[in-house]
Amino acid sequence: MGALAGLAPLWLAGCAQPPGLRTTDPAQGYWRGRLALRVDAPSEPTSFFANFELSGAADAGELLLSSPLGTTLAQLSWSPRSALLRNNGRTRAFDSLDALAVEATGTAIPIAALFEWLQGRAVPADGWQADLTQLRAGRLLARRVLPAPTAELRLILEP
Repeated sequence: MGALAGLAPLWLAGCAQPPGLRTTDPAQGYWRGRLALRVDAPSEPTSFFANFELSGAADAGELLLSSPLGTTLAQLSWSPRSALLRNNGRTRAFDSLDALAVEATGTAIPIAALFEWLQGRAVPADGWQADLTQLRAGRLLARRVLPAPTAELRLILEP
């Protein structure tokens, strides 16, 4: 699985939020909260949980994933010129945001569409269906049906 597989024990270690985080502000291209990703691979189903801070836009942005205790697990950053993954004291470059997302999570995540979904726009993403009905309550659910394996991404936004 990707660089973040096996993080469930860290998630269960506590629920504290790191102090001093900005508040979620879609107008400024900034969201924070908790995420859960489950991939239903027949040979090895996996899931992980993390706190997240997402900023920027589909063309240039950053996704910071951290443990409930505030330890940085990974930092993904992208621009038209680069896609970088920083974790475990290493920085690795990728050809695209999609390749970066696969390496970080172990499966294809439509990060570009995620920005639209968080703005309340139900844009299509290959194989993914987003349920935005609970977005006002700070919850977003997206499921990938195709291609296999199926996957489910859940976000709970912090104020």
